[in-house]
Amino acid sequence: MLVMCHIAMPAGAQDTLSVAMPATAADSTAADSVCVADKAEADSAYAREQFAQAARLYAALIAQNGESAEVYYNLGNCYYRQDSMAKAILYYERARLLDPADADIRLNLDLARSKTIDKVVPQTELFFVTAYHKLVLSLSQRSWAVCGCLTFALMLAMLGVYLFVPRVALQKGAFAVAVAALVVCIFANVAAFNQRSHIRNRNEAIIMAPSAVVKSTPSSGGTDLFILHEGTHVTITDASMQQWVEIRMADGKAGWLERNTIDVI
Repeated sequence: MLVMCHIAMPAGAQDTLSVAMPATAADSTAADSVCVADKAEADSAYAREQFAQAARLYAALIAQNGESAEVYYNLGNCYYRQDSMAKAILYYERARLLDPADADIRLNLDLARSKTIDKVVPQTELFFVTAYHKLVLSLSQRSWAVCGCLTFALMLAMLGVYLFVPRVALQKGAFAVAVAALVVCIFANVAAFNQRSHIRNRNEAIIMAPSAVVKSTPSSGGTDLFILHEGTHVTITDASMQQWVEIRMADGKAGWLERNTIDVI
């Protein structure tokens, strides 16, 4: 992947994650204009700086083949180059959801966020909570799963050494390594499960409307609490109503938004 500050071509081939999830209405609309999409064609359109055409082709690829961190990243680049920051942030966030360890995705997301109006200061967390989140996001779901399998195999091998090798020194070393491998294996599986749950149960969204009024109640007659602008990240805490969603900000503010003002990551 190339970073935004010197972006000239979309990301090249690399390992990506995919989940069976239907495309959004915006993706489907873009895909309708292209029956069969080819990544080389999309890359070529991007290289010619035909960003709108490239975005339609990348969206069609998502509709055809399912989610891909790489293609979402390229979509974000297309919208960034068109100064459509809300859509750029939306697709960078989707790319990061699938591949949270990718440094280019994080960098470009930060660049896009810096161009939004709302500057939300997150609430402070306990040190170990922040450290845990950073560690979980240091690898992708697939990488954590592979790590879990490898450490489990290492644990079994060390248990074999402990049980069948008569030398006491080797037994002690093998036992210590087996315990350490078990701890890492458990953490890797927990991290992979957390990321998998986060991908499947999406409760985060981006404000897509130029401005959106947050209400005290799920009604147009409710008290206006504050105003959010396009590109702002929110967490959905209640999506049970048809036209309204309850949201919470990273700084602790909360209220109700009209559903049509957001797109779920």
